[in-house]
Amino acid sequence: MDGGIAVLLFEDEPLVAMFVRQALEDEGFKVLLATDSREAKEALEEEIDTAAALVTDIRLGTGLSGWELARLAREHRPGLPVVYVSGDSAVDHSAHGVPDSVMIQKPFVAAQLITALATLLNSQINESD
Repeated sequence: MDGGIAVLLFEDEPLVAMFVRQALEDEGFKVLLATDSREAKEALEEEIDTAAALVTDIRLGTGLSGWELARLAREHRPGLPVVYVSGDSAVDHSAHGVPDSVMIQKPFVAAQLITALATLLNSQINESD
């Protein structure tokens, strides 16, 4: 898929990854998927300059967490929109999440994710005007 706004997706649960990827692609986004923290770190290094946003789970197996990966992403791209998705870490968002990010509790519907992402992307566009 060549067209569309690129979104980095870090999710280690195959069914959730498939659901989120499909939801994003249905809305015209180009999805760059990483399924563990090692792949996610590589994706950040290779794609951070082309990605318009990051959607990440918090727990990605061994290695870096979604919190840490989002902080790394923001070191390279300070205004990068970040959406966290998690089944059990929502209570930690205010302490560990990057500023101006959104937390979505699993399970969620596609519209919640698309709305959060669109809101962050639109906010970024409005700030640059």
